[in-house]
Amino acid sequence: MMDLSVDVLYEDNHLIAINKRPSQIVQSDKTGDPSLAILLKEYIRKKYDKPGDVYLGIIHRLDRPASGIVLFARTSKALTRMNKLFRDGRIEKTYWVITGVAPPLNEDRLDHYLKKNEKQNKSYVFLKPVTGSKLASLEYRLLNHSDRYFLLEVRLLTGRHHQIRCQLAHIGCPVKGDLKYGFPRSNRDGSIGLHARSLSFIHPVIKEQVVIHASPPEDKLWVVLTNSL
Repeated sequence: MMDLSVDVLYEDNHLIAINKRPSQIVQSDKTGDPSLAILLKEYIRKKYDKPGDVYLGIIHRLDRPASGIVLFARTSKALTRMNKLFRDGRIEKTYWVITGVAPPLNEDRLDHYLKKNEKQNKSYVFLKPVTGSKLASLEYRLLNHSDRYFLLEVRLLTGRHHQIRCQLAHIGCPVKGDLKYGFPRSNRDGSIGLHARSLSFIHPVIKEQVVIHASPPEDKLWVVLTNSL
């Protein structure tokens, strides 16, 4: 039976943040599986005894096989203002990533041009601009490793389709379990080793600093690699 619960990390009158589990979808799709948006609306309706339809704005998305923070707006004003913060690059986003190959350097900045193929739902890397491409930038550093796997912290400087998956694959470090971008084996549960670890921003309404952290999945490898952090 599918777990219909939600793991709330942060909540006020304007915003609500969830720790998404792998396989959960943010927005309804052709699978017909219950989306986080639908589950959250029901959570808010019950918690606050709200009659009728509950407003919930989707600010950003996270790939289905990934886990971690997803932020929603509880008012249209908050949605508009948060969208602007994302567009202006005023949201600090960090991710934890497990790869099966050590990166070329312990820390580096990657700048590429990505172009999305809609039919394949996949992005491709180019070293120079091509028609339809967008600049993609991130910074990474090696946090920990085991005998076979490596834990990277990634700070996104832009927000492109499959950006982390695509850029890391390009330097020879595909995300663990990510068959689409070249990892040789899938994870047993269909997840990939990509976790949205933290969000930091100035609250669009109360104007105070908000920092949200999400614990990674309770998977043995995640525990081993993050236990000392």
